Amino acid sequence: MKPQLSRAQLQSISSFPPDLKVSIPKLFPERILQFGEGNFLRGFVDWMIHRMNQEGRFQGSVVVVQPIRQGLVDLLNQQEGLYTLLLRGLHNGQVKEEKEVISFVSRGIKIYEDYEEYLKCAENPELRWIVSNTTEAGIAYSPDEHYGDRPPASFPGKLTVFLHHRFRAFHGDLTKGVILLPCELIERNGDELKKAVVALAEIWGLEKDFVSWVAHHNYFTNTLVDRIVTGYPHEETEQLFGYFGYEDHLLDTGELFHLWVIEGPEEVARELPLTECGLNVIWTRDLRPYRERKVRILNGAHTMTVLAAYLAGKETVRECMDDPVILSFMQRGIYEEIIPTLELPADELKQFAAAVEERFANPYIRHLLLSISLNSTSKFKARVLPSLLEYHRRFGQLPLRLCYSLAALMAFYRGTEIRGNALIGHRSGTEYEIRDDFPVLELFQSVWNSYDSMGGGTAALVERVLSQSSLWGMDLNRVSGLAPLVTVQLKSILDS
Repeated sequence: MKPQLSRAQLQSISSFPPDLKVSIPKLFPERILQFGEGNFLRGFVDWMIHRMNQEGRFQGSVVVVQPIRQGLVDLLNQQEGLYTLLLRGLHNGQVKEEKEVISFVSRGIKIYEDYEEYLKCAENPELRWIVSNTTEAGIAYSPDEHYGDRPPASFPGKLTVFLHHRFRAFHGDLTKGVILLPCELIERNGDELKKAVVALAEIWGLEKDFVSWVAHHNYFTNTLVDRIVTGYPHEETEQLFGYFGYEDHLLDTGELFHLWVIEGPEEVARELPLTECGLNVIWTRDLRPYRERKVRILNGAHTMTVLAAYLAGKETVRECMDDPVILSFMQRGIYEEIIPTLELPADELKQFAAAVEERFANPYIRHLLLSISLNSTSKFKARVLPSLLEYHRRFGQLPLRLCYSLAALMAFYRGTEIRGNALIGHRSGTEYEIRDDFPVLELFQSVWNSYDSMGGGTAALVERVLSQSSLWGMDLNRVSGLAPLVTVQLKSILDS
């Protein structure tokens, strides 16, 4: 049994593996408050803070708040804020690994057990940044929570109390506002968080000067985050602990690729020198083109490919990348049909697309196609349909591969029995579960029941599905030539 990772342990080990980056951590002021101690923030934001500190550009540490009752803060404090991060994947076609001990988390606070210590952080004049990742549902408040709750139930409630305590501690000092970097995966996350805090402040009857201070002297940035963080590698820990020479129960793993787009003013960017450290961070006045790029290329490539690939017998994304036919389908869809509809420079879009291909081919990440298929109708509407419609608008013709992915969606959703919360489909005689909102499953059950009872009628089936404005936001039969093309494509899938 190896000793557990700690600061003393780092100093006592005479030699480390040559590819493990280890440095004795320095004590810096707590300049960042972080809501969340999970894998993603530790493998993304804290890794970036560590990088800035290593290069002498920031000199600040992170104090972590566990925003829910159960979490990892006890382990974090046992290991004195230390953990090992293992990043791995493909880089320029070659397998690459990076191993490093992250060492600039100062401590963790369990807000449900040490509420006063949490509020005390608001009194720190050095504190400037607040980072969060409380899931997509986290940026929402309840009208039933109260200012005097210890703590309020929601993340916006906890944050509102914290900011109010800071406002009072510094007597409304306009220079003591903070910069918020929410990492929740919702559109305009900073705007939504600001709305929630202001709304709670008004519901709770807090001072008008405080509401003004929140609105005008704190920066709620909108952000877009992108890195797959796979977390604790349960199947590899014994081997890795032996290699490192210590046990690390907060060991974190992720892919090499990272991207953080932050919508904020230049003066804010100057305070956090992420780009000066070579990190793939973009500060911008307009997040929209970058979000559109990610949704249309990265997410769109998944959605346009996985259903057809599953029907063709594949199980994982990696298998798709190893199949020359499926890979060509995906590549032509991205480069010939999606990229021409986007606004950013073509070279930049192609570079991003090339990175997406390497990420999909990462041998360390096993993406199951059935997992990705969850809620495919809403994903198609958000990720693929905008490219299809824009291509048709710009060029006066239909993008064949994006249309084929719509036909594949209809074929994948072929099922006549709902069992539990899933519509049951069949591939080569084997059942699979189709998971989506229940009204969607009922619709496709009805559509395919009608098809079977009439002994066919592909054109009628396609027209009925395309007419569902509840799915697509419009009647897609109005798109010239779409119904006949998808009908031909669906027939070819059903006949194969």
